[in-house]
Amino acid sequence: MRLTVAICTWNRASLLARALDRLGQARSPSAAWELIVVDNGSTDGTAAVLERFARRLPLRVVAEPRLGLSRARNAAVAAATGDYILWTDDDVLVDERWLLAYEAAVARWPDAAVFGGPIRPEFEAPPPAWLLDVWDDVADAFAVRDLGTEPLALDGEGKTPYGANYLVRTREQRRIPYDPALGRKGHGGRLGEETALIRALLQGGATGWWVPEAVVNHWVPRSRLRVSYLRGYFALVGRTYAGSPAGRPRRATLIRELLRAECAYRVARLSGDARQWLGPMIEASLLWGRLRRDAR
Repeated sequence: MRLTVAICTWNRASLLARALDRLGQARSPSAAWELIVVDNGSTDGTAAVLERFARRLPLRVVAEPRLGLSRARNAAVAAATGDYILWTDDDVLVDERWLLAYEAAVARWPDAAVFGGPIRPEFEAPPPAWLLDVWDDVADAFAVRDLGTEPLALDGEGKTPYGANYLVRTREQRRIPYDPALGRKGHGGRLGEETALIRALLQGGATGWWVPEAVVNHWVPRSRLRVSYLRGYFALVGRTYAGSPAGRPRRATLIRELLRAECAYRVARLSGDARQWLGPMIEASLLWGRLRRDAR
């Protein structure tokens, strides 16, 4: 077996350096492995970081100047030489046994095509009390994923891994490209390019397993510990997952729903209790996202 680790990056040189440094400290599997970093048109110091780490890691750099995470992922797939592609992000710190855990999982379930592991938060600053009060309801907004401490079969519905920590067998990966209409594009874009692919594979008959030992920590900067971040995230969710044009309400109806939800949120916010205002805030933010999509 040969393993390809793939990271897509755009203008996050300092975070990328941390991620690559931690990857260099991970215990190497017995299988041969390579690291592909797709530079998605960075204009900061990313090139210098990659040049420095090329001396320490089995690193190949792939340039994809067309902005978009799906395009970057597809470029990594095209360049990969491994039998499996192991995906993580430029703001992730892997556990020292991360590679070993996936190697063991592949050996244990050789017929499986998809694997995923836990994503835990690593906060730049202590989270505020209001965020801790509602954490279970918003953890997805911080890319946190935990399906338990025991292996379990993935199902393509609720039991799927997230984009910062999953592995796909290359032959299945190449059958279904990432959708360029999905995925982050700079500071905008949409969500769900990896979820769409994983679900398509699992619902199409592939099998997958949760690997609880394959742990990564996801960096949560201070700037995300704010209500404004959650509002932006749920607006992006609304924009991404709005129904088909035939199923969307008329624009005037959407605006009325938005005004009602926004007023409910503003009133609930006066209580000072996040458990009271979170629901209305999410609803209003989703509607903002739907409205912006509808306006396109």
